[in-house]
Amino acid sequence: MSKCLNFKRVLVIYTGGTIGMTPNDNGVLVPEPKAFERFIRKDVSLHDPSLQVPDGFLALPLVKDQSVRVIYQFIEYDPLLDSSNMAGKDWKRIAQDIGRTYDLFDGFVVLHGTDTLAYTSSALSFFLENLDKPVVVTGSMIPIYETRTDGRNNFVSSLIISGCYKIPEVCVVFANKLLRGNRTVKVNCNSLDAFDSPNAPLLGTFEGDIIINNFLVRPGPGARPLAVTGEFQMNVASLRITPDMSLDLIRSALAEPIMGVVLESYGSGNIPSNWSEITSLLRSAVNRGVIIVNCTQCLAGSVAAIYDAGAVLSDLGVLSGSDMTSEAAYTKLAYVLGTDLPHHNKIELMKMNLRGEITA
Repeated sequence: MSKCLNFKRVLVIYTGGTIGMTPNDNGVLVPEPKAFERFIRKDVSLHDPSLQVPDGFLALPLVKDQSVRVIYQFIEYDPLLDSSNMAGKDWKRIAQDIGRTYDLFDGFVVLHGTDTLAYTSSALSFFLENLDKPVVVTGSMIPIYETRTDGRNNFVSSLIISGCYKIPEVCVVFANKLLRGNRTVKVNCNSLDAFDSPNAPLLGTFEGDIIINNFLVRPGPGARPLAVTGEFQMNVASLRITPDMSLDLIRSALAEPIMGVVLESYGSGNIPSNWSEITSLLRSAVNRGVIIVNCTQCLAGSVAAIYDAGAVLSDLGVLSGSDMTSEAAYTKLAYVLGTDLPHHNKIELMKMNLRGEITA
């Protein structure tokens, strides 16, 4: 058995998702507790049994051009979650597990289902203040047990990034791409290339070589320690504008106890400006203290008050979401509203680029 003194420790937080699912008797994919790590330990492409490592750790086989060995340890959630069931309390749990073990590991990998992966990666980016180590969120479209799986490549790439690179951000690794977590959206529910960041360039790519665009990586916090505090305030709604939509629907989306709303508007941030009932409802909500953030329904681009139909929102006190994704705007609202800051400070935080979620 060989011994390595130069290694990096990675904590793998396995929350659930397709990557570890198996078909039940009805052919439906469901999570199977304790099966994932057992499988990994038997797969020599994911674990090198010849390397002497501390108890409870697995060893990633030697990576080309890397001078360190990555060893990793699992936390498996009970119960394992389909990501459609992920909620604010689960985001907080993941963040707290990272905070609790932060000084023991060099990086972190979160294994997650794909449906709400963009929400979780965005939420973690806001909740993990002063992050100085890589946190990589990944998953797969095909379970890792299957021959055609994309899970093996996504998992290995995530371990390499979290163990071998200085990237003090929450990132997403998927289909040979490294994306900023709060810029990521799921763009395809059928393709293995399921995620993209339409409003931000890739932080890196994994093809023949691993290429990291270091000039795009956000700087670390310096000497400021990691802070994992506060709560997610989940009284946040998403309201997508549609032609001739029901006023009752709008009224319900803005009613108490709602404290924040992501308004998904047309094009560059427009709503029907000739429909006075809508503007009246929005004005009333803003006056009541509801923070409303305007985001475009488009996959790419930014909101801007260049038309009368968009300028009316600014006049009402609706905040511009600039080029934030709806997922980032939603989780940022949940994070900001969960602080104990005065209302005007919360508004200022929503306008600021906190974690690279807005193009500066």
